[in-house]
Amino acid sequence: MSSRLPPLNPLRAFEATARRGSVSAAARELNVTHGAISHQIKALEESLNTVLFERGGRRLKLTSQGALLLPVVTQAFGSIAAATALMARPATGGKLTIGSVAGLLSLWLIPRLNRFSEQFPDISLTLMTGNDPAMLNSSDIDLCILYGNGRWPGIWSNLWSEIRLFPVASPTLLNNRPLRSIRDLSDHVLLHGDTGREWNTWLTAADATAVPRPRQHFMSDAHLSTQAALYGQGIALGDTITAANLIAEGELVLPFDLTVPADDAFHVACRHEMRNAPIVSVFIDWLYASLDEDKLPEPKRSAHTLLRSRSARQDTDDKH
Repeated sequence: MSSRLPPLNPLRAFEATARRGSVSAAARELNVTHGAISHQIKALEESLNTVLFERGGRRLKLTSQGALLLPVVTQAFGSIAAATALMARPATGGKLTIGSVAGLLSLWLIPRLNRFSEQFPDISLTLMTGNDPAMLNSSDIDLCILYGNGRWPGIWSNLWSEIRLFPVASPTLLNNRPLRSIRDLSDHVLLHGDTGREWNTWLTAADATAVPRPRQHFMSDAHLSTQAALYGQGIALGDTITAANLIAEGELVLPFDLTVPADDAFHVACRHEMRNAPIVSVFIDWLYASLDEDKLPEPKRSAHTLLRSRSARQDTDDKH
C-alpha cells in the first residue's frame, strides 16, 4: 500500500502551494527555495501523471484533479500532526476538552466533577456546550458526548446511554396547583425543550393527546426547560440521565409514573486519531464506570394502566 503513495515532500509542497496560492509563499513557509517547490510539484505531477495547477495567472489555480487531491492531503497532514501531538500527552495528566449539551454538562457531569478530579488530579478539563456534530471535526475539542443517532461519517462513536422521558415539576408548584390526573395538565404551562415532539410522544403514550394545552413555552434545549421547571414556571420533560440528581435531591418530582423512550440517545464520539490517546481513553472509561451511579430507578411496569385508570376516574367524577 505505502509503495503506491506519492512521495511526502512533493505532497507537502503541493498542499502549501494550494493553500497559500503561490509558489513563493509556499517556499517561505517551508523554508526552501522557489525552485525547490516548483521541482517538487513537477515531480508530483509526473508521479500522478496529471496536471495539478493551472499556470498563467498571478495566483495559481487548482485543476479539477488538484481540487480532488487537496482535501485528502490536508486531512492526512492534520491527522499526522494531531497524532504526533498526542504522543507527548501523558495518560493521566494534561488538558482535555469535552463538548456536550448544556444539560448533560451542568446536570450530570458537573455534580460528579469532584469524583473525577479526585481520581485524576492531573487532568484539567475544559467544557464546551453544544450538540452540533461539526464539533467532532474541530481540533479544539478532544471528545464529545452528543445526543443523536450516533451515525456520523468518519467518526468513532459508541452508545453511552439511552434515555427515557417523563414529566417533572417543582414540588412548590404542585403544592399550589396539584396534578391529580392527566387532565390537570391543562391548568399548567407545558415547557418544551424542542419543537414539541417529545411532549407529543409522551401524551400519546398516556392517551392524552386531547388534553387542552392553552399555555406553552418553547425553548432551544432541555436544559432551559428543566431550569424553568426548577423555578416553578411549568411542567417540563426530564430524562433518566440529567434529571436524576434533581429528583434525588427533591428539587423536582415526578407527578406521573409513565416514561417513554427518547427518539435519540447519548453517544461518546471523537475523531479516530483521538480515540487511542491515553488521556481520552481514561475519560471514556470513567464515563462508562460512572454511568450506573445514582441512576434514576425504572418506573413501574403498570404505569400506563395507572395513568389510564386515573383519567377514567376523572371522567367519571366529572359526569357526576
